[in-house]
Amino acid sequence: MATIVYAMLTSLDGYIAGPSGDIDLPVPEEELHQHFNDEMRRTSIALCGRRMYETMRFWDSPEREIAAEEVERDFAHAWRETPKIVFSTTLQEVGPNARLVKGDAEAVARSLKGEATGEISVSGAELASHLARAGLIDEYRLYMHPVVLGGGKPYFQSGLSLALKPLGTERLAQGVTLLRYAPIEID
Repeated sequence: MATIVYAMLTSLDGYIAGPSGDIDLPVPEEELHQHFNDEMRRTSIALCGRRMYETMRFWDSPEREIAAEEVERDFAHAWRETPKIVFSTTLQEVGPNARLVKGDAEAVARSLKGEATGEISVSGAELASHLARAGLIDEYRLYMHPVVLGGGKPYFQSGLSLALKPLGTERLAQGVTLLRYAPIEID
């Protein structure tokens, strides 16, 4: 059985994107980037909401193969190698190694969780919120950047109520602290 993990870079005040909708967090430098490369390589399937998928399509471009930095070329390769399922009612097509699903994200995630092995990543706050409400997320990873955005798109969507237990913390490059949590089942 696979484990579903929701992991995102976030500001200290809990936002994954700034007030304009842009990802206003510092760009990962080599050491932190390598951490995310390793995470992508461990991902057996990536579940993406439309907006996050469109942001990450940057890594599909052929220019990424000739990027100046090895760490960027490495991430692009890991991204392209990872099968992706994109949940969207507005996209008409998706790129290589990706499948478009317009239907029930909960049913797809539940099925994948039972059939796949390893880690299934969730990217996108709205998709994660939907799967969290269904009790399908096994671990939350908040990569806290030491910046304050003052508003924007929150890591946890409004109206979501969860009880969580800490699984651990880890200090990473650029002052980032990884906070790991698992949901607590409430009877």
